[in-house]
Amino acid sequence: MRTAVIAAQAPPRAEESRPVPSAPEPAEERDLVFSGFRYTCRIVRQSAPQTAPLLLLGGSSQNRYSWQSHEKWLAPLCTLITVDLPGYGSSDFLTAAYDIDFLGDAVQHMLTEIGVPEVNLFGGCFGEVVGLRFAQRHPESVRRIVFAAAANRLPALYREAVPRLSQTLERGDIEAAADGLVRLFMSNPEAGKVRRHAAVARLLQRQFVNQTQDDIRKAVEHNTRLVTHGCYEPLPVPRVPTLVFTGEYDTLCTPEMGRELAAAMPGALFTTVKEADHLVTVERREESADLIARFCTDRSVDDLPYCTPLETPCATSPAGRN
Repeated sequence: MRTAVIAAQAPPRAEESRPVPSAPEPAEERDLVFSGFRYTCRIVRQSAPQTAPLLLLGGSSQNRYSWQSHEKWLAPLCTLITVDLPGYGSSDFLTAAYDIDFLGDAVQHMLTEIGVPEVNLFGGCFGEVVGLRFAQRHPESVRRIVFAAAANRLPALYREAVPRLSQTLERGDIEAAADGLVRLFMSNPEAGKVRRHAAVARLLQRQFVNQTQDDIRKAVEHNTRLVTHGCYEPLPVPRVPTLVFTGEYDTLCTPEMGRELAAAMPGALFTTVKEADHLVTVERREESADLIARFCTDRSVDDLPYCTPLETPCATSPAGRN
């Protein structure tokens, strides 16, 4: 076990009669092994939590540090858990023979090892794919669900892009692959106003260009895994409070795809965040953190100025849980 100190984060202002939350504790890192594969999780503990621990599962190009910019809004409310699952980040390489079931079970293994019986689950993009399978296979471990920039089927844009991107990466043309990935993840500027569009595009370009050979190998295998095994199984979904959101101009996992996902989950709410696309949690960090925090602490997510009106694609209500 390793412990690393993170910078102190200022707690949010008290809302109405709510007390000001406690500052989070230093971050802790745990090295774990699942079925012979080493992987690492990061935990920012909150000694006076307002809700269950929040597990943040990010996209395929994100790692356990990608959510540090959200911590100043989220860590004062509850314990935060991020993870590099096998095959991702700094964890061991995982061949595409291992499917999404394996990754979902790895999430449960992590929670068991760190002694967390139940979580509020957030999954963004590929994190939703793993998160949903985890929730389907281990429903007793999930209290609430929030999915962002998500779908219950592989987008056609992704299926079409994967062969080209994989070939480009394998031949070492990183610049061309980076250009293709930025175009895939971000909306066309003509689609509508997106906050920080140019800045986020530059950030992604640098991130993709600076990938190591290990990163590239894992990225190619990730694409093979998704195309080979798919992203969705029509298994029962936990009847827990659920929210699905995406950027209003998301062209990869479109708002309609988000609605389809929400419709497959009993009583799930759906909304879009204004002036954002697939990178909604990067382009509108404070707003996406606020939306996640509100939902996980049972505060209203209706009539928020940065969201479109709430929808309930599937009218069946989830079972109530505290």
